[in-house]
Amino acid sequence: MGTRPRFDLVGRAAGLLGQRLLKLPPAISRDVTVERDLRIPTHDGQTLLANHWAPAGGDGPTAVIRSPYGRRGPLDWLYGRALAERGLHVLTVSCRGTFGSDGDFRAMRHEREDGLSVLRWLAGQPWVGDVVLTGSSYLGYTQWAVAAEAPVRVRAMVPHVTSSRLALSFLRPDRFEVETLLDWSVSTATQERPGAMMRALLGVGRKRVRAAMSTLPLVDADTAALGRRWPFYQDCLHHDQDDPFWSNEDHSPSVGDVTVPVSSIAGWYDIFLADQLRDYKVLAAAGREAHLTVGPWWHGHVGGMAAVLGDTVGWAAAHARGTEPPSKPPVRLFVMGVDEWRDFEQWPPTGYTHQRWHLAPGGELRSAPGTQAPPTSFTYDPADPTPSLGGPKLESRGAGPVDNRELEARDDVLVFTSDVLDADVEVIGEVTAEVWLRADRPSCDLFVRLCDVDGRGKSLNVCDDLVKVRPDGVTKVTVELSPTAHVFRRGHRIRVQVSAGAFPRFARNLGDGGPAHTATELVPTGIEVFHDADRPSAILLPRK
Repeated sequence: MGTRPRFDLVGRAAGLLGQRLLKLPPAISRDVTVERDLRIPTHDGQTLLANHWAPAGGDGPTAVIRSPYGRRGPLDWLYGRALAERGLHVLTVSCRGTFGSDGDFRAMRHEREDGLSVLRWLAGQPWVGDVVLTGSSYLGYTQWAVAAEAPVRVRAMVPHVTSSRLALSFLRPDRFEVETLLDWSVSTATQERPGAMMRALLGVGRKRVRAAMSTLPLVDADTAALGRRWPFYQDCLHHDQDDPFWSNEDHSPSVGDVTVPVSSIAGWYDIFLADQLRDYKVLAAAGREAHLTVGPWWHGHVGGMAAVLGDTVGWAAAHARGTEPPSKPPVRLFVMGVDEWRDFEQWPPTGYTHQRWHLAPGGELRSAPGTQAPPTSFTYDPADPTPSLGGPKLESRGAGPVDNRELEARDDVLVFTSDVLDADVEVIGEVTAEVWLRADRPSCDLFVRLCDVDGRGKSLNVCDDLVKVRPDGVTKVTVELSPTAHVFRRGHRIRVQVSAGAFPRFARNLGDGGPAHTATELVPTGIEVFHDADRPSAILLPRK
């Protein structure tokens, strides 16, 4: 345990750099202190380690951040110093089994009980003010874990790029998001090794992890990447989101019971977007004070980090101080394509109705359904799987909107493109595709992506998703793409991709209809996509 001297040139320089990089409000004072390795008892006799950052003067609200990623490095200055310099006490707590805290780390398993233990301990500290909960990703999940039972001194929450059920977002039945789950498993399994942060920044070991994603059967991928089984990865492989196994880790059923004001900050290309919008809708339907901000961000985007810290020191801290918080609309969306922020009263916004854009022979995308025409066919080969490109990713590298032309040139990707638009097409809300298909194997995947093609032919992905299909003859398949707010500008074209995979974002479907984690035989699947008057495959875009 110790206190950092008040005069700290390196720390002050880090605070100033963070302020400029994240466009934070000016610091009240750079004269902050930190007490490290405080010991917090849990309900079952374990001890969690924490750091306490104190602002100059000693008075102020208290921000609580619980993390499995350690209490030094980026967390130190990004939350600890940055918030303390702006008048908040900050308690950063290492989750059970990480960075000196007692016990074994089992992702998501102990966050409710441990979080409530932290809040009980915090109530007895002489320096504590009213409390705000804040943080991104797993740090946001730790907020949801205690939110429904939070004591009255918790005045506000700012969950960022997160979900009340976190990893369960990636565990739809018969579908496995191997890239996110294996990447995160390897990261958390190795993060306390000496030099782990530098190796991660340099990409050391990345090729091994990438190769492990191709391991068959999938149940051995963690061993290929780590040299041993990793409990979280195995839990995810063997228990989908509907399994009662996760009942203690799934906090989505209690979201409507949360009475703490919540400001949710999401990104259009974030891995948790759909779940985060669902959490917001549940809060709004229950009549709670809820705000939603969605920016043009992916999971680790600096713009999202700036937003969560800004809301913490402004809106949330005002709630904790008992002062009038800055005015916030219920919903604030960044509309891509025109690059502007707009305010709305709800999500999804009213006044938008779905317009069908039909897949047509010859790769056309039309507003009217086609006439009689043969289907368009392609072959999916799991030995040469259709790659994932851009979009939602756990790591920032390669995430977000990227040029899709190389992907669209593949034989296993069907492309349907509109005529050049003679007027802007504004799309805000939930996007759905209805595709009629037939496959020659018991199982296949259907991946649908919406793209914006500019006047030079550059094709940028807007939103997408994948579903598992067990075809029964010609089968109608519905895909709920990730929601969006995007304007296709006059002179651009709208494009829809149809394929049968996006690897390694999603594990390969080997087509045998059995469990994905035990399949090993690589057999191509032939797929036909229908687009005639009787089977009018289409994408449904919410338009005014």
